[in-house]
Amino acid sequence: MLQNLNKYKIILASNSPRRRELLADLDIEFDVRVLQGIDESYPPDTPTALIAERIAHAKAEAYRSLITGNELIITADTIVVLGDKVLGKPRDKDEARAMLRALSGNTHQVITGVSVTTASRQETFSAVTHVVFAELDDDEIDHYVEHYLPLDKAGAYGIQEWIGCMGISHIEGSFYNVMGLPLHRLYSVLKTF
Repeated sequence: MLQNLNKYKIILASNSPRRRELLADLDIEFDVRVLQGIDESYPPDTPTALIAERIAHAKAEAYRSLITGNELIITADTIVVLGDKVLGKPRDKDEARAMLRALSGNTHQVITGVSVTTASRQETFSAVTHVVFAELDDDEIDHYVEHYLPLDKAGAYGIQEWIGCMGISHIEGSFYNVMGLPLHRLYSVLKTF
């Protein structure tokens, strides 16, 4: 599949082990390249729906000057939005607990922005998934925070982990988007390159 990509050397520009796993699920051969110190800030008046897309685009721009003739670079960024508040990666376990308490019993959005860039073309898009959490008690939140890795995830949780299995009552949209890469949409875009 995706024979059109044979002319490219695919680069995933991400430290995320989940994104690596997901892209591999598309049966695409790729290398990983990570630049340090990319500015992921955005103007405070940026509409929430555009934040992840703008960060993915900014990451792509940081790599643009390094692209050789046949490279195709994939960059991405995922945010969690509760109401009008963006929940990034928690700084510590206390902040992770606070985020999970806020998500408990509520619906939030997971937005992943993706940019696919070659020397001559760039496609940037985002995908939105609505996630509904059941009510979580403090023991459940503590169990997750102490036994899993909430500090490396936006919103302090991984849908594919224990808390997703027992705490998410349903989603509307792409499951893989919540993991960090909207595979169906990415596959559709890659077919056009």
